[in-house]
Amino acid sequence: MPPPKSAIDKPVIWLAPGEDFPPVSQAWGPADPAPGLLAAGGALDVDSLQRAYGQGIFPWFSNGQPILWWSTDPRMVLRPEVFRLHRSLRKTIAKFQASTRCEIRFDSAFDEVIRACSSSPRPGQSGTWIVADMVRAYQALYQAGSAHSVETWIDGQLVGGLYCVALGQAVFGESMFARVPDASKIALAALMGFCLSHAIPLVDCQQNTAHLASLGAREIPRSVFCAEVARNAAQPGPVWQFKPVYWNALLAQPPGPV
Repeated sequence: MPPPKSAIDKPVIWLAPGEDFPPVSQAWGPADPAPGLLAAGGALDVDSLQRAYGQGIFPWFSNGQPILWWSTDPRMVLRPEVFRLHRSLRKTIAKFQASTRCEIRFDSAFDEVIRACSSSPRPGQSGTWIVADMVRAYQALYQAGSAHSVETWIDGQLVGGLYCVALGQAVFGESMFARVPDASKIALAALMGFCLSHAIPLVDCQQNTAHLASLGAREIPRSVFCAEVARNAAQPGPVWQFKPVYWNALLAQPPGPV
């Protein structure tokens, strides 16, 4: 969860709606109450979100808090070519791929995906950071073509998925949910196959978690991350449509651990 109000009592840069973000080098450091906190205020409109992500900045706050903008250092990223496809998940995907009852869809139910994510607290958390204002903001970003959903469907039912932000070839993972075992993992694996097939070099994971690390995600310096984002965002983006052949790029990777 974002820091409690007491943690932002330290002076913080306040933004007016539409105001430029400060340099990410001004984000709070490891000795501060909330490492990575850059600014507060501003707006969650499409332009602000696009500018933020293009500079390595993301919003994260709870109900009752102002909009808080973050740029963590180091930054957790997942490179598709080192994604650890564990043997058990590989078997699950092989069955999923072979079944006529199962399919991956992109952008067919974005609203349902983000609302499902917003009602699924992360382990150890009592609530969600995807508050109502965030849901509306990312719905608008989706309508503008800069947010996407990756969806796992079985028997015509949405059973899991994730949503992400995309600027050109820069992809930023946001949140996942699952209604049946492995449904969110299948969606993430599908995204990795899509990225491999389109030479997308990394997916931003924002913060370090043991789960992400087990999948091959690693920390890199913020300066390196921001340089890669700027370069990737300037490239033409792919067509966000999933094709079954994208599984081949993923399954061609060496088997991971059990």
